[in-house]
Amino acid sequence: MFTLLVAGIMSGSESQAMPAPPPPSPVEPLPTARQLAWQDLEFTGFIHFGPNTFTDKEWGHGDEPATVFNPTALDARQWVRVMRAAGMKGVVITAKHHDGFCNWPTAKSSHSVASSPWQGGKGDVLRELSDACREAGLKFGVYLSPWDRNNPEYGSGEPYNEYFRDQLREVLTNYGEIFEVWFDGACGEGPNGKRQVYDFPSFRALVRSLQPSAVMFSDVGPDIRWVGNESGWAGETCWAMLKAKGHGIGSDNPPSAKSLNEGDIDGESWIPAECDVSIRPGWFYHASEDGKVKSPAQLFDLWERSVGHNANLHLNFPVDRRGLIHENDAAAVLGLRAIIDATYGDGTDITRERATVVSNDRTATIEIALDPTKAFDRVVLAEPIAFGQRIARFRVSACATVGGAPSDWTTLAEATTVGHKRIVRVPETTAARLRIEVFDSRGSVLLSHIAAHHTRFPQ
Repeated sequence: MFTLLVAGIMSGSESQAMPAPPPPSPVEPLPTARQLAWQDLEFTGFIHFGPNTFTDKEWGHGDEPATVFNPTALDARQWVRVMRAAGMKGVVITAKHHDGFCNWPTAKSSHSVASSPWQGGKGDVLRELSDACREAGLKFGVYLSPWDRNNPEYGSGEPYNEYFRDQLREVLTNYGEIFEVWFDGACGEGPNGKRQVYDFPSFRALVRSLQPSAVMFSDVGPDIRWVGNESGWAGETCWAMLKAKGHGIGSDNPPSAKSLNEGDIDGESWIPAECDVSIRPGWFYHASEDGKVKSPAQLFDLWERSVGHNANLHLNFPVDRRGLIHENDAAAVLGLRAIIDATYGDGTDITRERATVVSNDRTATIEIALDPTKAFDRVVLAEPIAFGQRIARFRVSACATVGGAPSDWTTLAEATTVGHKRIVRVPETTAARLRIEVFDSRGSVLLSHIAAHHTRFPQ
């Protein structure tokens, strides 16, 4: 490990002779341990599966009989094999969508797998998936829609909120450790024509008490936020901070799409972005979309614009009527993994030093040696976000010679935020030196990673 100072790179012997720098002062707000663990996952899966799969709908009406749910070859281990091979570290399943159908045998409603013909009414999709995740080392999460178009108590106020808390309690206590609880703000009419006022504070308190390590997702967190679109990308500027005060979920005073997409440099809350997107046009399976799966190249573009923009990518698979991730979806996401590995895998970084950057100033100039025989078109930077997100504006330049004059440096890109990971796309370049100039930072400049790579698309 070399220590990079703004003055340049010290040799190994010099770095051993120098005292270790003092710990950096944090710049608030700061992430919690659960938020740090979540951001390190970077890439997770999403599963949408239920009556809509069999009725060819996106949003069910809640009047679909439970008997329509009848997968012929459900294999949650196949789902996990695909996601693990794609490099995903966890998966969130739609335990209950807006139609109110429960993918577990809830004691609170007859509208569940217990009333379906699948496994003679003895099946439990959450059990199948949670067991498969534990066996394969993936993390397990759940999405429970608060909107329930089947339950007659929806719209009743506290009676329905208590019903929803009871279902949350079932899911959070019977399936082991849960890493993410996914909430949205969908709020339409129930079977009685009434709308419900959700008691989100009590829902969140229950999650905290039963699964304290789990992050909670919604428009405004409290742990991770919606990125403001369902297209899978975060802004070129993406702060983990958000001005959350005064904002709600769904139609309840939502923050602007720009604020969700970019965050707020002066936000009082640490609420990083999750980029949710489906691998197909729809979230649930439709045979008509078998030929409309996103290509590996399209997925790679989204991966770089989410994971590479200080966010996490949350990729949805619409499980088909067999109960499997379709072959086309599996081929696409495994193609994505092949591109990521070829571009960013071991041995692909052409920098010649490993560096930790510590500066006492809000500006910094860092130079690092490259392998001059190899081209690059991506520069990767990372901040140690446990000390806060800092960098607000920087420039990337390259020079073909080691001792080049100022006029020999070529600007490759100018950008804003870094955060957990920033992938900067630059023109294909061959150089001996790489320079990072930080012009503005919320505190002293800290960088934990600098790398240069070249994109490769395996055949």
